[in-house]
Amino acid sequence: MLVEKPLAQDLHVAEELVQLAKDRNKKLMPGHLLLFHPAVQRLREIVRSNTLGNVLYAHSQRLNLGRFRTFENVLWSLATHDVSLVLDLFQGHPVRVVAYGGSYLTKGVEDVVFLSIWFQDQRMANIHVSWLDPHKVRQLTLVGDKKMVVFDDMSPTEKIRILDQGFDRSPSFDAYREFVSVRHGDIMVPHVEMKEPLMEQCRHFVECIEQDQEPYTGGESVLQVTRVLQAAEKSLRSRVPVAIDPDCG
Repeated sequence: MLVEKPLAQDLHVAEELVQLAKDRNKKLMPGHLLLFHPAVQRLREIVRSNTLGNVLYAHSQRLNLGRFRTFENVLWSLATHDVSLVLDLFQGHPVRVVAYGGSYLTKGVEDVVFLSIWFQDQRMANIHVSWLDPHKVRQLTLVGDKKMVVFDDMSPTEKIRILDQGFDRSPSFDAYREFVSVRHGDIMVPHVEMKEPLMEQCRHFVECIEQDQEPYTGGESVLQVTRVLQAAEKSLRSRVPVAIDPDCG
């Protein structure tokens, strides 16, 4: 069954659904559409090829004016995309989250949220989502110790830009300013063959049924997304960081 994201807003419910699908030999796939975006698939290749070196942190923005919701907050409505993307690219274990937000249109329903995720290997991701912003932004920046990359989904022609920018450490130095130097290099715009993400997602789901394979966004991957979002929701309510067991998943 191909269902809308998120799979559930309660981790126990999500676990029951995943187990139920497994017991009945059914394919359960939440629609984490962004992971089937051709530019994101190219971005995944860039990260896996070590082009960026060790990825240090990620910064994501998903902003717009509208569409306003009255039942689910912006965390579950929008941040689901960015959380699934960061987890997919980092392939690591999140251990702690903290989220702050504000409810300005409907009491108890956050219209803007700032979410930070820390990973077991010291990497971190910062996510900003809002439906009260004057600018429509769909952007992700990954900072590596070799290069950096920007994914801008609002750009019609340059979805991905690889920046040969960063810092270098000199093996011998007399002063701190000689030890760390800033590097400004070229900018490369790789070609991305544009395909409709929804079509790619549906095609993948059909192939999983025909070939009896686990969907890319099924099983433990979707439970990890739910785990992070549920912890973020707890942090929103308590206004303190919330730990995530790294041994889960």
